Formats: sequence, C-alpha cells, structure tokens
Amino acid sequence: MEDAPRRAVAEFIGSFTLIFAGAGAGMAFPHNVVPAAFANGLAIAIMVSALGHISGGHFNPAVTFGFLITRRIVPVLAGVYWASQLAAAVVASLLLNWLLPGDPLSSGVPAVNVVTSTQAVFIEGILTFFLVWVIFATAADERGSFKSIAGLAIGLTITMDIFAGGPLTGAAMNPARAFGPQLVGGYWANAWVWYVGPLAGGALAAALYEWLYLRPLRPVPVGPPETGVREPRPGDAAAS
Repeated sequence: MEDAPRRAVAEFIGSFTLIFAGAGAGMAFPHNVVPAAFANGLAIAIMVSALGHISGGHFNPAVTFGFLITRRIVPVLAGVYWASQLAAAVVASLLLNWLLPGDPLSSGVPAVNVVTSTQAVFIEGILTFFLVWVIFATAADERGSFKSIAGLAIGLTITMDIFAGGPLTGAAMNPARAFGPQLVGGYWANAWVWYVGPLAGGALAAALYEWLYLRPLRPVPVGPPETGVREPRPGDAAAS
C-alpha cells in the first residue's frame, strides 16, 4: 500500500480525463453520438497507455470491482481507487458545468431513451461485459500477445459500445461517468441503471475470464525425456 498515493493520482487523472472529454463532447454535441464515441474511446486509449503501468488504468469503479472479486486488487486499494474515480468525476463535472452550462440532460448526464429502464440496465451490463472482457484479455492476462496495445483495444471497445448503446442509455459503462454529472446536475432519473448494469456486467466478465483462462490449471503430466513430452506452459489445457 506504500504506492497507494501514486496509484490514486493516476486513477484521478485518468478518470478526470475520461469524464471531461467524454461528457464534454456530449455537451458540445448533444445530438450527435460520433464525437462522444471518439472522445471517450480516445481518452481511455491515451490514459491507459500513459498510466496503465502505474495503476492498471481502471478509471472505472466497475473495472475495479471486477479486479476485486477476482482477488487481483486488495479491498483497501480498491476503496482508494473508487474514491479517486468518483472524486475525479465530480471535479470534472463541476468544471464542465461552469464552462458549458446547460440543462441536466445536456450536461453529460446519461439518459434512457426508446427502451425501458429494465432494458437499459441489461444494455449497460452487456456493454460493460464487453469492456471488462477486453481489459482482462489484453491487460490482465500475462499470456496475451497484445498487452502492449491494451490501451488501443480498450479504447476501441468503448467507441464500439457508445456507437451501439449511446442513443439508448448513453453507454456510460462506468458508475463514475454517471455519478459526477448526476450529482452536479441534480438529475437522478433511472440512476440505478448506471450502477447495477455496469457493476453486474463487469463482475460477470471478470469472473468468467478468470475462471476460463486465468485460474490455476492442473499441469500436463511430464514424462521422461526420451518420451518427447514437453514441459507444461502457461495456457496449456488441463489434463482430462
């Protein structure tokens, strides 16, 4: 925990960038999903690449929750991450509200459109599942060959998700992304959608990837050298 302050600052900066750029694009172009999709995706791609080696580049309470339930982060540090992420969201939203004032629905607050709130929570859960699955596959899995481009893959996933779900739920995929604008704008309609959906979807993706690909597997039996049976490597299937 001695490096918790360094990690907290990294999580704050990354989360601040995401909310300031993502919500800011939504405020500047309230009826156009394209700027928001690219602003959010680019913000995450850049900040994960820049700060991932310090804190892991979560910038999202749902991502931290996935790492917590798979025991990849200790509870106390997870709490530090959540505090940093939520604080960054509030600060970014306050600045946006000052710089680009408007009504709550145009100030970055996600909203349910066309679909019901029940459908919306499933949409947010599915979109967050995609996001956390990609994070585990590219950033958490040491055997992956694409860890060096994890930021790009994660950013593109967010862009894809916003194109798919932005017009329906805002595609927050992130409780902090919802919390900051909701608190500053004072608009809490259907608020549970952006907490239950992302946390459930992120937890499912993390647990499933961990169970399928990252849990310890039984080693393949190793025979004498003359049999030609090789030593087991990470990624080998469990012996039947």
